[in-house]
Amino acid sequence: MRRFPPLNSLRAFEAAARHLSFTRAAEELNVTPGAVSQQVKTLEDYLDVRLFRRRNRALLLTDPAQVCLPLLSGGFDQLAAAVDSIRQERADKPLTVTVPPTMGARWLVPRLSDFHKKYPEVDIRIDASSALADLVGGDIDIGIRFGSGDYPGIDSTSLFPLQVYPVCSPDWLADAALKTPRDLAPHMLLHADYPWDDAAWPDWQTWLHTVGIDDIDTAHGLRFSSPEMVIQAAIEGQGVALFGSVLVQDDLRSRRLVRPFEEAVPMDYSYYVVHARAGAERPQVKVFKEWLLSQAAVGEES
Repeated sequence: MRRFPPLNSLRAFEAAARHLSFTRAAEELNVTPGAVSQQVKTLEDYLDVRLFRRRNRALLLTDPAQVCLPLLSGGFDQLAAAVDSIRQERADKPLTVTVPPTMGARWLVPRLSDFHKKYPEVDIRIDASSALADLVGGDIDIGIRFGSGDYPGIDSTSLFPLQVYPVCSPDWLADAALKTPRDLAPHMLLHADYPWDDAAWPDWQTWLHTVGIDDIDTAHGLRFSSPEMVIQAAIEGQGVALFGSVLVQDDLRSRRLVRPFEEAVPMDYSYYVVHARAGAERPQVKVFKEWLLSQAAVGEES
């Protein structure tokens, strides 16, 4: 019968030894540095062996730890591969994709027919949610997320840069004589009173301040709790909305919406393709990721 130390202590030691840092190990494992230190202490007590030495603020491995690390890292790699192979056993299991609802409705869903034409053997299940998803141990295979792209333990690839700018219907623009952002003052502003994927998304007051305008009252206008209703209100000619480039890309191309002027605010955050590193070579994940990136590239060129 095999006897193992606690798995959490092995994971903590392997991450700390690989990074030579309790802090970086904690970031990878989504715990505190103190928790990593405690787990390493548990392992040292179990083995009755010292694993780390501190020298001039540097963390060094003892001889037994240096011998153990490559074997343990290899073991974790094999364990991840084994778990991934189990997940792939069922050929009929759909690829589960998590995506924020607005991004899914406005950009992903209109393009899915192209994916199914190219890969008819891959079934897709869309999980429309902005909630944090467990991409390592959960049922989600791959996703699109809005943020910085810095997700410990997760592979993330930028889809495209993102800009935010006003949009309205062609009829509204024809009647409104909008030529610069300052001309927005007397017009109906459409507001999004719902939680975006991140607070970094600007509201009207923030956007106008960024383009150098602080004397327009942004308190008036129509307010919605649904992003789809904001976009639809703009299409129906009920006012001017503030949206990210990718979310109104198809509406601009079809002339359901237009940009009244060229001013735009670039975002520090954007949309990223995310998946567990252990699943990077899974065929379904690989083809879907490559397809997403190809679709994003087409959007940038058009």
